Amino acid sequence: MRKYTPKDNVQKKAYYNDRFYVTPTIPRIDPRSDEIYIKDIETISSKIQILESYIEREELVVYVKPEDNVKTLKLLKEELEYDMLMELSAIDYIATRKGFEIFYEMLSMTKHKRMRVKCFIEEKQTLESVYGLFKMANWSEREMYDMYGIKILNHPNMKRILMPDDWYDHPLKKSYPLHGDEVAQWYEVDHIFGKEAREEIGPEERDDAAVDRYDTTRFSRLGHEVPFGTPISEGTETQTPLDYTEEGGVKLFGKRLIKDLDENKSKILDERR
Repeated sequence: MRKYTPKDNVQKKAYYNDRFYVTPTIPRIDPRSDEIYIKDIETISSKIQILESYIEREELVVYVKPEDNVKTLKLLKEELEYDMLMELSAIDYIATRKGFEIFYEMLSMTKHKRMRVKCFIEEKQTLESVYGLFKMANWSEREMYDMYGIKILNHPNMKRILMPDDWYDHPLKKSYPLHGDEVAQWYEVDHIFGKEAREEIGPEERDDAAVDRYDTTRFSRLGHEVPFGTPISEGTETQTPLDYTEEGGVKLFGKRLIKDLDENKSKILDERR
């Protein structure tokens, strides 16, 4: 059994940048300042309980109860002309609020307005699928389950969409290490070579901040790459021609689409523009 380590918010321990810089609060404006939005709120509140509402960055934000998510989106689609669901996902607030904030990004093509519907669920609480109203929810709800572990009821195919079916845990939770947990370090080794090869191969390096300039393909040393499998010792520097295009170039109907790089005509900027 793996040794347990506290994982309330392991991403906060990232050592190479400040991922948890708190940006200034965006002003929240009273919805009554917009004629269209105030009419929308009146219509929604006549049938559904609105817990909170405000305008943020010229977009109306409405909080409802999680059990009213389908009812709210149906009202927006059929009566208020919000005919497109642009995005839906979740935000992990387990460490501070013991649950997830769910949001639905709506767009009205006729009103030229956007509305964000939000609700809050507890960590193990399920949510009703909105696939029956918007087909785009098919993949988005699967991704929300895959990345956060939020189970969606009455979804036509509730299974992982990005990670393997047997993957341990959910990668976008703040309790999931940025470079993967212990299981992730051995996943491909175990599946490709078997657990008996662990000692010989070693764990995967999953830290995206780690770069080895002396790896076998020199992917991180532009202009100093070497043929695959060539023995490399530290300090060896062999200049190779800079070539960004494949041999023969990129062609369409026999014509070149992209010019080959001329190293003599290229320039490296001293500073960013």
